[in-house]
Amino acid sequence: MALENLKKDLKKLANMQKAKDCERYFKTGKGEYAEGDIFLGISIPDQRKIVSKYYSLSLSDIEKLLASKIHEHRMCALFLLVNYYQKQDKEKAVKSYFKNIKYIDNWDLVDLSAYKILGDFFFEKDKKELEALLYSDSIWEKRIAMVSTYGFIQKGDIKTTFKYARILLGEEHDLIHKAVGWMLREAGKKDKKALIDFIEKNYKKMPRTTLRYSIERFDLNERKRFLEKR
Repeated sequence: MALENLKKDLKKLANMQKAKDCERYFKTGKGEYAEGDIFLGISIPDQRKIVSKYYSLSLSDIEKLLASKIHEHRMCALFLLVNYYQKQDKEKAVKSYFKNIKYIDNWDLVDLSAYKILGDFFFEKDKKELEALLYSDSIWEKRIAMVSTYGFIQKGDIKTTFKYARILLGEEHDLIHKAVGWMLREAGKKDKKALIDFIEKNYKKMPRTTLRYSIERFDLNERKRFLEKR
């Protein structure tokens, strides 16, 4: 009953114009990376407000919501799963994340969940299961692995970010280029010299988007120096 009430609460806030805007922004057209995804047109803050009333939802119901064809349903399920991870059972939440990983299939779903669950859980654990995602055929699983390192960065580990970034430098998809560049930039906030060393060693392999994202916080002359090498 609670699950159906959550869906009803979301439906009440549906906005067709915003939904159409989201469909364009998140590339849902034929042949695009999120082909066929369905939006209700609800903002993230509004989704969070609704979710806050349903933290008691069972893991089984969270998984049912995550399997929905509607984007906001999947996002809300991930908000609930993050809360379940933080407040109830970390092991079960992580198992659920991997079991349902095929439904975490757009960059916003990845970016608002991966580091909070996997990035926290694997910080001081064997990372083989996480690292396996780097070699997946799915761009979303690759992005999950990369963005998860934000959790490591927050706890002081930037070496894993550089390791994963090096593995993904040859990827062709723009969404991987952006994720790698973003995480490199975050690592650079902790240790700028380490980031510069990484760029100096790898800039010939770095896609321009990755390089540009990674040096966003550098001063103008530094950015020019690196971009002129490309």
